[in-house]
Amino acid sequence: MTNTATVQPPYLKKGDKIAITCPAKKLPAPMDNAVALLQSWGLEVVLGDTVSASYHQFAGDDDMRAADMQRFIEDDGVKAIIAARGGYGTIRMIDKVDFSPLSKNPKWLVGFSDITLLHSHVLQNYNLQSIHGQMPMNIPDASARSLETLRKALFGEELKYEFRWHTNNRTGEATGILTGGNLSLLIAALGSVSDVDYNGKMLFIEDVGEYLYSVDRMLYTLKRAGKLQNLAGLIVGGFTSIKDNDIPFGQTVPEIVMNIVKEYNYPVCFDFPAGHIPDNLSLVLGSTLHLQVDEPLVKTNYLKN
Repeated sequence: MTNTATVQPPYLKKGDKIAITCPAKKLPAPMDNAVALLQSWGLEVVLGDTVSASYHQFAGDDDMRAADMQRFIEDDGVKAIIAARGGYGTIRMIDKVDFSPLSKNPKWLVGFSDITLLHSHVLQNYNLQSIHGQMPMNIPDASARSLETLRKALFGEELKYEFRWHTNNRTGEATGILTGGNLSLLIAALGSVSDVDYNGKMLFIEDVGEYLYSVDRMLYTLKRAGKLQNLAGLIVGGFTSIKDNDIPFGQTVPEIVMNIVKEYNYPVCFDFPAGHIPDNLSLVLGSTLHLQVDEPLVKTNYLKN
C-alpha cells in the first residue's frame, strides 16, 4: 500500500468487548491484573481458548491459535483483539487465518514484539491501522504512563509525545504513515505477503536480546532490500538487553543505525520510549505521524487521515 488514507477501526467506548488471545507463546500465569485493568476501563473482556492452552512452548498448536484468532475476527461483537503476549509463533499460524472480515468490520489489533507480523500484514493487505502497545503479560511491569497511552489509543484520545534529544539524532521534520515494530519480525516478513511497502513511510524499529552484529546485519538486510532509501523518517525505540561478542563489535546501536542510513537525509531519532521496556508507549501503526527532530526535544503527533 502507498501513502493513501488508511482504515481506522472504530474507537472503543464503555461496554465494548475486547478479546484476549495468544497467537504465539503460551502464558506462564493467569492474567487477572490485566483483565481487571481492562474492566476498569469499562470494557467487557473475553478470553480465548489459547489463554489457558499449552503445546510445547506455544499457546496451543498452530491450528488452535489460528482458530482462536479467526473466531474473534469474525465475531462482530468484539471491537478489539489484544495479544496476551509475544514470544515466538505468530509466523506459524498467520497464513491459516482469513483476515478479510476486517475489511467489512475493522477492529483494533493490539500487541508488540512477535505481533509485529500481524501489524504489517493487516496494513499491507487491508490498509488497516493497529496499535503497537503493551500486552496483558507485560502489564504487571508496565509503567502507568504506558498503560494510559494504550487506553487513549483504544478510546481515540489524543496521543502527543515529547522526549529528550539523543546525541546521534539527525534533525529534520517529516510526515508519513507509521509502520514497523520489532526489527527481527520485519526481517521475517521480507518477501512475504505480510511485507509492507516502506516507501514514504515513517519507520519505527525496536528489538531485544540481539547481538550487535545481528542488529547490523538486519539493518543491512533492509537496506539491500531497498527498504531504507525512501523513508519519510526513522524512529528508533528501545534496543534492550543487547549483547556483544568476546571480540567487541565496536559500535553502539545508534552508531550502527547512522552508519547504515548516512547517505539518506530524512530525520532520525533514538531512544523513543517504545519497545521491550516498562514505559512502552502506544503507537498507532498505519496512522499519519508528524515527526519533528530538534534540540533539545523530539516531538510526535498524529494527523487526521
